[in-house]
Amino acid sequence: MKIATFNVNSVKARLGNLKDWLDEAQPDIACLQEIKCVDDAFPKSDIEALGYNVAVHGQKTYNGVAILSRHPLEDVTAGLPGDKSDEQARYLEAVVSIDGGAVRVASIYLPNGNGGDEKYAYKLKWMDRLIDHARGLLAYEEPLVLAGDYNVIPTDDDVYDPAAWAEDALFLPETRAKFHTLLNLGLTDAFRACHTEAHRYSFWDYQRGAWQKDNGIRIDHLLLSAQAADHLTGCDIDRAVRGREKPSDHAPVWASFDF
Repeated sequence: MKIATFNVNSVKARLGNLKDWLDEAQPDIACLQEIKCVDDAFPKSDIEALGYNVAVHGQKTYNGVAILSRHPLEDVTAGLPGDKSDEQARYLEAVVSIDGGAVRVASIYLPNGNGGDEKYAYKLKWMDRLIDHARGLLAYEEPLVLAGDYNVIPTDDDVYDPAAWAEDALFLPETRAKFHTLLNLGLTDAFRACHTEAHRYSFWDYQRGAWQKDNGIRIDHLLLSAQAADHLTGCDIDRAVRGREKPSDHAPVWASFDF
């Protein structure tokens, strides 16, 4: 089974690229972020034509997440628990039935946090809610994949120039500390479980020739419960997708399993 995460940066604007990647990569499950449309505007028929079931938690113009699956989607839950007043569409969870069992997956678009103290405070509170929810999910002792754009650069090895990002909300010490608190619940970073080399990236800004210079950061992650990590067989970044015409500023990241 192949499970992927991809921040598409507007599903309507990148539909052609998304369909091409789905056709080439053939993920069994794809978790999308920043779809930037309401549920009814999601191009569901185009994706279903490729053989996927679709669950969407959308929002007009901003945010929005989706899960695409070649297997049945059950127990679909929209929104991260812990704050009923939070209307931002950043979390979608579902159970995917597979032969002989099931895997629980979530598509996550963690807040960026830049733009002022209020936005950074929201990011940190959102991370606290994710930590609390993940702790509860891990108690089920089942295969769990928390996939998405975390807007977190975990270490110096995941950024082209640590000094250039030192004051950014994606790289501040408190951000990284909360991310490691999440990992320390018993989650495995799928990419780091398969790769020890530094400076492999999943995001390159549109500005200042970042793509051409390979000035990237790794912020798209698949975090696995022990029951999922035990079956991990590989993980990589589909870097070439970022170099296509009118691309997202993210590249897809995928992990394979022998469930």
